[in-house]
Amino acid sequence: MNNLDYPLPVLELVAALKQLPGIGTRGAERMALWMLQGHMGEAESIARTIGQAADSVTRCPVCGFFSTAEAPCEACRDEERDARTICVVEQATDVIPIERSSAYRGLYHCLGGKLSPLDDVEPEDLNIRSLVERVAGQPGCEVILATGSDVEGEATATYLHHLLKDLDCKISRPAQGLPAGSGLSHADTLTLMKALEGRTVL
Repeated sequence: MNNLDYPLPVLELVAALKQLPGIGTRGAERMALWMLQGHMGEAESIARTIGQAADSVTRCPVCGFFSTAEAPCEACRDEERDARTICVVEQATDVIPIERSSAYRGLYHCLGGKLSPLDDVEPEDLNIRSLVERVAGQPGCEVILATGSDVEGEATATYLHHLLKDLDCKISRPAQGLPAGSGLSHADTLTLMKALEGRTVL
C-alpha cells in the first residue's frame, strides 16, 4: 500500500510557491493549504494584484529604480533633490534603506547587480554605460559608490572608479565601520580595520 500524499495540483501549487524567495517546503505547504481551505477569494485577489503589478511596474529609464510608467521615477522627477549627487547602488531594492535613513537627498543609479565573473556577470550585463553618460553630462557632480563591501561589491566599485576617475566628478564611498550602539568586542577584524581606516578627526 502506497503512502497517501496530496493530489498532484496541490503538490504543483506547493512547488510553485517554493520558488518565492525565503519560502521553504513547509511554508509553501502552509500557504497552499490556507488558499485551498476556504480562502480562495483572498488568493485570487493576491493573484490579480501580482498581475497588475507585473503589468504596471517598470524600470526607470534614467536611474533603474522602480517606476509605474515609461517615464522617470519619482526621485528623478523631484526638482528638490540634489541633481549633482548620484548614489550608485547594486539593486533597485537598495534605494529604500537609504531613503528611510533620511540622510540622503540626491539622485540614484541602480546597476542591476554587481560584477561577478564566476556567475558570468560582466560589465556589459550591468547598467554602467548610462551611468558614465549621466556623469559626463553633469560636470562637477559627486558619485557615491554605495556597492556592497563583499568581494564582488568592492570589485564593482573599483571598476567604476577606474571608468569615472578621468571625468569631471568627485568619487566617494560610504564609510564603513562599527555599527551604532555596538562595542569593539562584537566587531570582526574586517569591520575594525574599515573603522580605523575611515576614522574622522574630532
